[in-house]
Amino acid sequence: MSHLMKGFKCHSPVMCKVAGRLFKAHTLKNAFGINEQFRISRASSQLSSEKTNSYNYIIVGAGSAGCVLANRLTEDPQSTVLLLEAGPKDTLLGSKRLMWKIHMPAALTYNLCDEKYNWYYHTTPQRHMDSRVMYWPRGRVWGGSSSLNAMVYIRGHAEDYNRWSREGALGWDYEHCLPYFKKAQTHELGPDQYRGGNGPLHVSRGKTNHPLHQAFLEAAQQAGYPFTDDMNGYQQEGFGWMDMTIHQGQRWSTASAYLRPAISRPNFSVAEKTLVTKILFQGTKCIGIEYVKNGQRKKVFATKEVILSGGAINSPQLLMLSGIGNADDLKKLGIPVVCHLPGVGQNLQDHLEVYVQHKCTKPITLYSAQKPHNMVRIGLEWLWKFTGEGATAHLESGGFIRSEPGVPHPDIQFHFLPSLVIDHGRVASTMEAYQVHVGPMRSTSVGWLKLKSSDPNDHPIIEPNYLSTERDIWEFRQCVKLTREIFAQKAFEKFRGPEIQPGNHVQSDKEIDAFIRQKADSAYHPSCTCKMGQPSDSTAVVDPQTKVIGVENLRVVDASIMPSVVTGNLNAPTIMIAEKAADIIKGLPSLQEKNVPVYKPKTLETQR
Repeated sequence: MSHLMKGFKCHSPVMCKVAGRLFKAHTLKNAFGINEQFRISRASSQLSSEKTNSYNYIIVGAGSAGCVLANRLTEDPQSTVLLLEAGPKDTLLGSKRLMWKIHMPAALTYNLCDEKYNWYYHTTPQRHMDSRVMYWPRGRVWGGSSSLNAMVYIRGHAEDYNRWSREGALGWDYEHCLPYFKKAQTHELGPDQYRGGNGPLHVSRGKTNHPLHQAFLEAAQQAGYPFTDDMNGYQQEGFGWMDMTIHQGQRWSTASAYLRPAISRPNFSVAEKTLVTKILFQGTKCIGIEYVKNGQRKKVFATKEVILSGGAINSPQLLMLSGIGNADDLKKLGIPVVCHLPGVGQNLQDHLEVYVQHKCTKPITLYSAQKPHNMVRIGLEWLWKFTGEGATAHLESGGFIRSEPGVPHPDIQFHFLPSLVIDHGRVASTMEAYQVHVGPMRSTSVGWLKLKSSDPNDHPIIEPNYLSTERDIWEFRQCVKLTREIFAQKAFEKFRGPEIQPGNHVQSDKEIDAFIRQKADSAYHPSCTCKMGQPSDSTAVVDPQTKVIGVENLRVVDASIMPSVVTGNLNAPTIMIAEKAADIIKGLPSLQEKNVPVYKPKTLETQR
């Protein structure tokens, strides 16, 4: 899920200047106290020292998976770990306040559209979407995309993981994954059969109790859908309050949850602004990596393993740059082939979504929060106390439904927002309005990515192949029709103005299809490009132990190893994957919880 309220993107520099000047003294005072823990990280000194040119483990990418792995692997004081991140730290002088654009939950659109902390990828022109080039932000900063995302914590459905097992990822079914979701988590509502209570990742519920969120949940029930009190627990199907990775009013990224608590360990080194350009091999044995830092090319070696955690774009890109991929493609670019593995970069899957928007007849949306004087007020309150409207991403309610009878578990997701988002938050809203983000969860269109050149600085060619099947087009049509039905319920009567998007002129299937082609956008969930499966599967890239097939001492641990995309947002599943992989790497038996009940509809003969 991608986009947040437009209101906290500074169209006027007022917020930036006032917040910066008024709070500089306050934050600097705090920063130097906090900064002590960072001085002992020794990142640059260790990396440049000839004496410490090898580590047991090298992890490439300090994102949602890499931070988890770094923390868990350094729990063993005998294991030395080097974590390399292409982007910068997520703090300034050790202070989160000085990097409020990352840590203030409501400010997320700043970095979604800023190349400083973002790889800023774009797809090929999409031939089934009026040749539109789609924007794909991906985190390039400590915490990775968990430092840029909308902080929605969704695990997916139990059947996603049982499907993974059937697809060849043995040992990754729900009973072997649920314990790792719980291990990672501390839920503010306390532990139960589904929630964790003692993990590093703090998860909370929204606090605004906004009347439009209430109306959305009430309208969904009036339309015949159930209320679920935990869409990450027993029952995903239905509508309810969403979990968020927000703790005490701050974004709780994996950098906050996992990286900072581990950074003072003497067996842990971390370096930022370090671009890994190549994996080093002796034959088919991985021995280390080559990287560029401050314009200098260097090598560092791993005595045990190199682990790629760059995400669904960067991990396959680095494999291909290093000679692992489709041999014919690599030879055309003059890259020496280490291992012919044709699945690298294939099987690309993503979620596409569209916004259905209505004018609101009452001045209760977040529109007023976007006015400069209110932005200053909201920003100062957050900077001072981490409270107020800046302390939430405002995506506090949502739901999952089935698109038609016969579908066994939800395949459509909703996120409701009491505001208007235009062009990824790059265009300011001009009216009181609300919207729902809606899209299919298990689209049948599958894409790929390939190298543009042998230059590590060149972005790869990204071809998601959106809306290339009739089934996907039909599902999106259903998304619009079912959303309109919810918005037409009595609960919205006192708020409902004219439909902004698609607009009342869009009614026929042909008109809806054209609207989808013109307006649907990525939900920013790329995955599955280093598919996990059995070594006998010619399309698999890693085995169920996360080892790259055909070579030694190399793993991939991130969203790229998903065999197929899950029903929901990807941050929580990616953290789970890393938690589970850490136990695999340590040689520990997998956690397991058998016979945990999961809701099933009483009948599949009806859609709801």
